[in-house]
Amino acid sequence: MHRRLVTLAITVALCGTTLAATATSASAATPLAVDCRRVKCVALTFDDGPVTDTQRLLRILKDQNVKATFYLVGKNVQNHPSTVRAAALAGHQIGNHSWDHANLTNLSAAKVKSQLSRTDTAIKQATGKKPTTFRAPYGAHNATVRNAAGRPLVHWSVDTLDWKYRDTARIIRTVKAETRPGDIVLLHDIHKTTVNAVEGIIKGLKARGFHFVTVDQLFAPNQLPAGKVTYHNRGAYRP
Repeated sequence: MHRRLVTLAITVALCGTTLAATATSASAATPLAVDCRRVKCVALTFDDGPVTDTQRLLRILKDQNVKATFYLVGKNVQNHPSTVRAAALAGHQIGNHSWDHANLTNLSAAKVKSQLSRTDTAIKQATGKKPTTFRAPYGAHNATVRNAAGRPLVHWSVDTLDWKYRDTARIIRTVKAETRPGDIVLLHDIHKTTVNAVEGIIKGLKARGFHFVTVDQLFAPNQLPAGKVTYHNRGAYRP
C-alpha cells in the first residue's frame, strides 16, 4: 500500500509539472495585451525569410521578450518549415510575401493569386494557419495586385535600407532616430548585419518607452481592410 501511494504521488507530481510547463509555454506564445492607443508601440517586421539565421533572430527576440511579424517567401518556407513553425509557436505573426519575391505588378491576376496561394499553402502546412496579411515584394502594387491579394497589404513607415547598407550600426541609428509611435519598421533577416542589429534596436527603443507588438496588435481593436495598403498607425496613439 505504501509503495502504491508513493507511486501515485510521483505520478501526480509529474503530471502537475507537465501541465505547468505546458501552461508556461502557451503563456509565452501568447502576445501580451497592449493598448497601442495608450502606450508607444512599434511593429518590427522581417522580410524575405526564413533562412538559417532566422533561428538566431528568434532566440534574440525570445531573450528580449519581443514579438514581431515575419513576411515570408513561400519557397523559403518550403525549405525551412520547422523555423516557421517555431516562429508561430513563439507568438510571432506570420504574413505572406509571395512565392519567389517577384514584382507582382508585372504579372496577371491569375499569376498573382498563384503566388499568394502557394505561399499560403506552405505556411499553413508549417503552422496550421493561413496568413491574414500580405506584403508586396519591393512594395510594388497596383489594382490587380491589391484585388488579387484579397486581404490587407501591410507595408512600412520606417525603411532601414538594410538590404543596401549592410551596416549594423547604421541600421540601429536609423531605427532609433526615425521611429515614432505606431510605426512599422522594415527589416530583412536574410542579412546577418540586420540580425546583428536587432538587440541594439530593441534596447534603444525600450529606452524610449516603446512596446514591441505584432502588426495585428498595432491596429487592435480595429481590423485592416482587405485590398488596401497600410503603412503605419501613427494616428492611433493618444497619450
